Amino acid sequence: MARFTPPEELQAARDRVVPDVVAEGLRVLFCGINPGLMTAATGHHFARPGNRFWPVLHRSGFTPQLLKPSEQQELLSYGLGITNVVARPSARADELSAEEYREGGRLLAAKVERLRPRWLAVVGVTAYRAAFDDRTARVGPQARTIGDTRVWVLPNPSGLNAHWTAETMAEEFGRLREAAGA
Repeated sequence: MARFTPPEELQAARDRVVPDVVAEGLRVLFCGINPGLMTAATGHHFARPGNRFWPVLHRSGFTPQLLKPSEQQELLSYGLGITNVVARPSARADELSAEEYREGGRLLAAKVERLRPRWLAVVGVTAYRAAFDDRTARVGPQARTIGDTRVWVLPNPSGLNAHWTAETMAEEFGRLREAAGA
């Protein structure tokens, strides 16, 4: 049975800012679309149980063990980090406006220029296209760079993305891991 969430709790989650897990010079900075309400409520990235980010990250060889969202700070010890294109939490990514994506892309580019990761990995081709006005982008490495940072678009690990299985996502994440020099 689903738990009833009072409207004031939902509003509180929508108002939260989820802190980035970042440092200068990371191997890979993963970038989600925006925090979901579960992520906003917990303060942990990719916290929704059906999200496949953490299992795929482990399965692809980025982490030696399966991390829980509450262990997200451990990513830094592997040269990995997490941020989002848009900081505003929402129940669904389709609640975001085109302007939020464009502004998020500008802010993300500034963050990448400051932090200088080797790779920026945007999880979600639709979000990447909207944030960087690149309608032809496909999953995989991009021609675009931000300073010296290369860009890779990964499939969205949301459980709603039925086009990709955990196995095929792990293969694509693994291609990035190899390119990033695991």
